[in-house]
Amino acid sequence: MVIFPDGFALPAIPYLLTIIFAGGVVAYAAIRQRPTVTSSRVLALAPWMALGAALHVQYVLSALPPAIRPLAGTPAVYAIVTIAAIGTWVSLDLLVTSAYIAQILAGVGVVAALIAIAGVIAINPTSLRVTVSIIGIGVSVILSGGVWVMLTRIVPKTQLTAPMGTFAVFGHTLDGVSTTIGIDLLGFGERTPLSALIIEFASGLPTDAIIGSGWLFVVVKLLIVSVVVWVFADIADTAPAQSNILLAIISAVGFGPGVHNLLLFSVAG
Repeated sequence: MVIFPDGFALPAIPYLLTIIFAGGVVAYAAIRQRPTVTSSRVLALAPWMALGAALHVQYVLSALPPAIRPLAGTPAVYAIVTIAAIGTWVSLDLLVTSAYIAQILAGVGVVAALIAIAGVIAINPTSLRVTVSIIGIGVSVILSGGVWVMLTRIVPKTQLTAPMGTFAVFGHTLDGVSTTIGIDLLGFGERTPLSALIIEFASGLPTDAIIGSGWLFVVVKLLIVSVVVWVFADIADTAPAQSNILLAIISAVGFGPGVHNLLLFSVAG
């Protein structure tokens, strides 16, 4: 069974070589500089994830110039944004007092993300519809907050993963809720085969006529991310830097697609 989403493809060789070269340069600089990894600095990568999501929406809607469009596909956009974020982090570590690195890293990401989101809105500003997306964010905040409280009460040591553990739960909740909105309310399809399989299974249950077919996907996402955060509690206690980095990666594959969904619904829903 194919596990990658529809449209998953490497860019043409010139783009691929450029990404590899840039990634190598940034990786070398990061290894040599070894910037301090703190939870606040890792959490500052969140707006960069939103940047990647916004760029990919422009890719999906063919709104980017042909020369740079291949860089915003999947998986190229993940690599490009990661290289830019880590490169910025390493540069700040060289140039800025450590107390301000997290704030500036987040600030640069926010500005870049807002510019990319403005680009999404500019595709067709007259068709902008944000109500469903705002509801999706609200539901995700409430649901993820409830799951986090319950998780930390059942397994108190999971509090050690905060704030990245909390963000991971929110990110995957956002992905699940936004996917459900797209499937059950807006008529979108699911591009990832495994996710589509879960949704298809739920559509065959008696509950489909009452609550739709996306609810099971939300439940599965919440169960998986809760178990992951539980497992990372021990790592966070003994190796917090590694825990924060790994939880950031886990968060990105939930938060990024979730933001992507909501932006897409806002302009194409």
